[in-house]
Amino acid sequence: MNHLAHALLAGDDDALRLGGMLGDFVRGAPDPALPPGVARGIRLHRAIDVFTDAHPEVAAARVLLPPPYRRYAGILLDMWFDHCLARDFGRWSAQPLPAFSAELRALLHRHAALLPPALRRFLAYMDANDLPAGYADPAVLARALAGLGSRLSRANPLAGALPVLEARSAALQERFEAFFPALQAFARAWIEGA
Repeated sequence: MNHLAHALLAGDDDALRLGGMLGDFVRGAPDPALPPGVARGIRLHRAIDVFTDAHPEVAAARVLLPPPYRRYAGILLDMWFDHCLARDFGRWSAQPLPAFSAELRALLHRHAALLPPALRRFLAYMDANDLPAGYADPAVLARALAGLGSRLSRANPLAGALPVLEARSAALQERFEAFFPALQAFARAWIEGA
């Protein structure tokens, strides 16, 4: 899952949300200097990623992507599922997407001192593109995919992936709708039990 999903799945806990955003920008064990709730949010992020990668509905969605896109299915499905979530956010959250998105960026700005440099740079990109709310817009999603592709070390098809995803929109939406409630239940249980 991508940024919008990780933030939503963290619930109303700001520390978990912050850790959820840090999860893609830190490697290894969380820094012991981080507040415990933020470190816990990083662990939640990683647990969500493991659950997602192993879920049968996600495996079924991967198979929908033709070569050479299937090789990048993890990235593409994370982004596309955030697109699905953003397009129909009112179904998954009582809070309107623009407010949720603005609050998430404000949280990151308030805790800028805790953010690694790559996340501080990404926050500027988030501000410029109204992310994560902007993921509802296919044009923003296309730019994000192209940007990701340009940062990978080898040649890849990410910049041209949006038409491939849109052509499979209905089937991918079915997989997302079958998967996301299970992911929500997993995240709630993890938060309550961790």
